[in-house]
Amino acid sequence: MPSWSVVLTSDRGSFTRFGPSSVMGYVACMPSRLVPRVFMDTLFTPPIKEVDQRGGALYAPYALRKVESTLITHGIKDVIVVQPERLRKVVSNTTKVVGISVHDPYGLDPVTYKLSLLFGGGKSWLEVFFEELGDEISELKKQYSFKVIAGGPGAWELTKRRPVWLDVLVMGESEVVLPQIVGSIMKGENPPPIVKGRDPKIEEIPPVIGATRWGEVQITRGCPRGCSFCSITPETFRSIPLDVITEEVKVNLSAGIRDVDLITDDVLLYGSTKLRVNHEAMVKLFTEVKKTGAKGIFWPHVSAPAVRSSPKTLRAMAEIAEYNFDRSVMPVVGMESGSIKILKKYMPAKAFPWSVEEWTDVILDATAIMNENYIYPCYTMTIGYREETDDDVQQSIDLVQKVIDHDFTAWVFPLPVIPMSVTRVKDNPFPDLERLPSKYWDLLYISWNYNMKVTRKLAPRLAGKGMTGRLVRLMIDRVFSSIEWFFRELKDSNGRKSIEFSSINLNNSLGTIRSIVELGKLSFRKS
Repeated sequence: MPSWSVVLTSDRGSFTRFGPSSVMGYVACMPSRLVPRVFMDTLFTPPIKEVDQRGGALYAPYALRKVESTLITHGIKDVIVVQPERLRKVVSNTTKVVGISVHDPYGLDPVTYKLSLLFGGGKSWLEVFFEELGDEISELKKQYSFKVIAGGPGAWELTKRRPVWLDVLVMGESEVVLPQIVGSIMKGENPPPIVKGRDPKIEEIPPVIGATRWGEVQITRGCPRGCSFCSITPETFRSIPLDVITEEVKVNLSAGIRDVDLITDDVLLYGSTKLRVNHEAMVKLFTEVKKTGAKGIFWPHVSAPAVRSSPKTLRAMAEIAEYNFDRSVMPVVGMESGSIKILKKYMPAKAFPWSVEEWTDVILDATAIMNENYIYPCYTMTIGYREETDDDVQQSIDLVQKVIDHDFTAWVFPLPVIPMSVTRVKDNPFPDLERLPSKYWDLLYISWNYNMKVTRKLAPRLAGKGMTGRLVRLMIDRVFSSIEWFFRELKDSNGRKSIEFSSINLNNSLGTIRSIVELGKLSFRKS
């Protein structure tokens, strides 16, 4: 096995394709004691096992591929991207740097934090995976004395509790500063413990040279809406040139990937200026990507105002990509709040080009447009601002109820506001059972009741095919139809019911057997 000067990896929570659907990745946000390891390893976060002829990962998370191409472009060519399970196979005495991409190392991401709050606390699987990677790196570092660099969307969490094995923490985008840091380490110099990245210009962002999981290809960076709670607000909005996008698509196609996942914080803002949808740019983007031979074109984020402002663009995208039920899109969309007061203070540009007062109509119209084109939004809400009252939350409940009354195919996830250190709400206290408005639990109840209905409806799309798909469909259908009582009791107890779950541990041999037995019982129970 050849040796490498720079080794790039991430923990299993990122270095996986999340089973039959990326939506299954949310299970990794659950407390680890509630989901047996065997389910994570086989169904929800199975390892990526394929390797290339060099011994590196054949498919890897996009962030690692972008770091790889950045270093190689700057003349640091002795670089390899590997799965965390293969670190020991490639790290040696010649290794100078181990770089890791972190997403949610301490479970402080809104989704993870909320699930921990609801289910009685404890380490999430994301935390467990990061801890396992840290233990591995710590042991290897004692043996080989390399330097460790970490960066990524979860880097802010490491400022709260810095691992002893971490040498350099990169905050922000890395294309400009990372080659300098790695270069100095290669020369035997000691870089500073924290480095602030600088936003690269378009020409400073090189295309990836290796295949990514799900065929990920970035088309925009940043978001110009400027919401106070969002960690990407400080970034400068940029659209990636079309020739770079198609080049990256072809890299993935050459590795046998047939579907493309367009990385963006709002797909409809590609090629836009001043938050105005550029219809021609969007049609050309989808047309050119389709011409490469990509079978499916998917994307993770869009905004409701952009959808409402240009329904013809969404229809054109759906026609080009040939969306249908089995090839539908389930993007994350910010619903945030139904309160005009909260919207005006924390996200005044959220509704643009509409007024904040029109927010309810924006959401309802956009949802209808998306559903007509086989797009099923995962709406997220931010609840728990300092001055938020039960009256504000009631307005959010009213908005969600209107979505339910229209019988739209959409999920709603009310998430607690997390004071990320890179946002303008960084001084807010972390949410807990006492700080959340009491009406939050009513909002959670009606949302999750509807979510369970929608999830069962979309189970064939979520689960995929084959034996794994059948098992996941079984779990969705039977388990989701049997937990309404839990959210009802959370509502009735203002969240205190969650404390009862703190002692449950299914992540052991007895718990695994118990889980399988209970699933078996559910499979024979009448709906």
